Amino acid sequence: MTLSERIRLRRLQRGLSQENMADLLHLSTTAYGDIERGKTDLTLSRLSQIAAVFDLSPAALLTDEEPLTPAEAVPLSDPSHELETLRLTVEKQQLELEKLRLETDYWKRRYEDRIAFELARALGQEPVRERIGF
Repeated sequence: MTLSERIRLRRLQRGLSQENMADLLHLSTTAYGDIERGKTDLTLSRLSQIAAVFDLSPAALLTDEEPLTPAEAVPLSDPSHELETLRLTVEKQQLELEKLRLETDYWKRRYEDRIAFELARALGQEPVRERIGF
């Protein structure tokens, strides 16, 4: 069994979709699909991330040492699984929101600085420029 087949089998046993895995690994769904199809060579860090999602060591994914049993499977209707998926979705949205807030603050400062500069110029005053340390 190839590494990509073992990853796919683990994902299915955990009841995760490719989209869920892509979100957990901060990848596009296409990029994650390429991993499962064996089109992408995995780096050690990416292999470690995938193994962490399955609570395994990278070595367990690379070898067939650890048998894949149905007892390890998480049923799709498991409430803890659904809660974990929901928690991860909320965390992702919170990170996106924080990123947007920081970007908005940056552009707001740039806009305010530009307005102050143009206002000073329109009033015939020499705008105060910040020294940059040369």
